[in-house]
Amino acid sequence: MGQYVAPIRDMQFVLHEFLNVEEELKAMPDYAEVDADIINQVLEEGAKFTSEVLFPLNHSGDREGCKHDAATHSVTTPKGFKEAYKQYVDGGWAALACDPEYGGQGLPVVLNNSFYEMLNSANQAWSMYPGLSHGAYECLKEHGTDHQKQVYLPKLVSGEWTGTMCLTEPHCGTDLGLLRSKALPQEDGSWLITGNKIFISAGEHDMADNIVHLVLARVPDAPEGSKGISLFLVPKFLPKEDGSVGERNPITCGAIEEKMGIHGNSTCQMNLDGAKGWIIGQPNKGLNAMFVFMNAARLGVGMQSLGLTEIAFQNALIYAKDRTQMRSLSGIKNPELPADRIIVHPDVRRMLLTGKAYAEGARAFTSYVALQIDRELHHPDADVRKEAADEVALLTPVIKAFITDNAWIATSEAMQVFGGHGYIAEWGMEQYVRDARINMIYEGTNTIQSLDLLGRKILGDNGAKLRKFGEKIKAFVEDNGTDEAMSEFVTPLGDLGDKVTKLTMEIGMKAFQNPDEVGAACVPYLRVVGHMIYSYLFAQMAKIALEKEGSGDTFYTAKLATARFYFARLQPETATLIRQARSGSANLMALDADLF
Repeated sequence: MGQYVAPIRDMQFVLHEFLNVEEELKAMPDYAEVDADIINQVLEEGAKFTSEVLFPLNHSGDREGCKHDAATHSVTTPKGFKEAYKQYVDGGWAALACDPEYGGQGLPVVLNNSFYEMLNSANQAWSMYPGLSHGAYECLKEHGTDHQKQVYLPKLVSGEWTGTMCLTEPHCGTDLGLLRSKALPQEDGSWLITGNKIFISAGEHDMADNIVHLVLARVPDAPEGSKGISLFLVPKFLPKEDGSVGERNPITCGAIEEKMGIHGNSTCQMNLDGAKGWIIGQPNKGLNAMFVFMNAARLGVGMQSLGLTEIAFQNALIYAKDRTQMRSLSGIKNPELPADRIIVHPDVRRMLLTGKAYAEGARAFTSYVALQIDRELHHPDADVRKEAADEVALLTPVIKAFITDNAWIATSEAMQVFGGHGYIAEWGMEQYVRDARINMIYEGTNTIQSLDLLGRKILGDNGAKLRKFGEKIKAFVEDNGTDEAMSEFVTPLGDLGDKVTKLTMEIGMKAFQNPDEVGAACVPYLRVVGHMIYSYLFAQMAKIALEKEGSGDTFYTAKLATARFYFARLQPETATLIRQARSGSANLMALDADLF
């Protein structure tokens, strides 16, 4: 069912030539020994595991799905998933970017990020099981008690146990302030938690010995809304003193959601009937602790969509180079064949280049942010840590929304390349489209991400974080503005940067008079910011490619062509988006709801 070859050459370009990670990591004592050889070795071994073990299970896992036994509340994952997970654990992959104090390998996030792209290209549904575990690890590491860390972190790091995030409920959606799950204190310091959670990815399965659920609930006399939410650690099996699993906790799967995509992952309805748990952090401060997990998940969803963009592009390219149909408009290109291969047709190339550009842009973007996370967590200079933290906060909603929007576009275009075969299941392309669509919804819909970006991250600090990032863009434009070879990249970058500044000020002024202006403008605004970021990244990559174009390595020729396509065909949508964002809220809010 198609194929997957990890794009190691482009990953190496991003890590070694664009980001210069080896030098960056030397400035961080925890990573000072991580060199290019280590990075390349991990990439190569990761490529083998994902292409040889995970990718062959993707289509079959989608067709088979997970099976729920109502009598035992158990869930069986698709054939081969459990065995693949054992290989993953035995290979030490779960521990890659975890703290050595808990059994981790202590490698940087920026390297783990590249591995997760491979996982998601090969099999997004499978990758969600360990992906959520890593988020649980990060949350407990930052907010857990010493006892919780000692008991649970080594198991999560090794992969022996997996983790979940149990947030929403049937009546809540994104508005977690409405949740009703209750937690009652016990004399031994534990809590008994009762409630119903929905849409819990990997909530129940047969791949690991235990599942560590992080559950949001209300303690007695908690304030209304989001200020009255606490976070609890609720294991499927209560650990014994020796760390082995003991008594079954009454947190069970009531059903598996019948959903459009990612069938290989068990999206569960979870029922808590007096389940025993332990509070993480302080009462009524649960969202603060859970945001560590939620932000990790948002970055993870961006990686899911990068993975889908890459795999869909790869297989559409293979098909376009093989499939014959019609003759080229400019004359026969394959005279030995009854028709030309469809890659000769301009619009097929547009669809392919859309996928290629959005994959390469997302790879550069996510790797850049992953390196900022490493700097935020490990750089010895407090000012560097603060600057990196601000950038990560600013860019996280863009990663989640912009990359997932683009994956929906790119996978749809890749499916279109196949023509009628695209929506036939045996070719595998329609699965990528189905899987990509959910990424725009969960972990906070893309509208929520857009509100977060514009309302909280930008207007919330009067544009301070955005201005700081804009200064980097301005400096690059000034440094390269006189280079004639760079003008086709620098000119539109500088122009868009100026337009974002003016647009932000305009929306901010309107929002003082009417807060609905933020809601009306936020979605097109985020896409404009996303394109500004991609323009900045592609301009930098084009500069490197121009310097090395004469080396004889055709990789740089292709990189330049992709950058030129991006600026000519994709970035110009910002003109429409800016007009939409400026159009105001009146055209949306004037019509009475009863007249729709």
